[in-house]
Amino acid sequence: MITDIFSIHANTPDVNPHVQTITVFDFLHDHYQLLRMGWTDSHKRIFNPILHLDIIEGKVWIQENRTDIDIGEELSSRGIPKSDIVLGLHPPEGATL
Repeated sequence: MITDIFSIHANTPDVNPHVQTITVFDFLHDHYQLLRMGWTDSHKRIFNPILHLDIIEGKVWIQENRTDIDIGEELSSRGIPKSDIVLGLHPPEGATL
């Protein structure tokens, strides 16, 4: 499910034709990442992780989200209970969705 969501977003063309969004999946350790990579028009390198999820003890942890994607809602709408989605980018006391 995470790979499907990430693949859909990776296939959305960037406004800059020299930048691509790629998926990085580590199935052994349950790490999932969307990465923007390429060059600006002024020849500056772009290499930015924009979305990172981990699966830790059966829960989906949103570790980073630098997109306009509401990934928590997207996961929830695909059947993952909100109680199994953790906002890892927040301190532990405010991390549940």
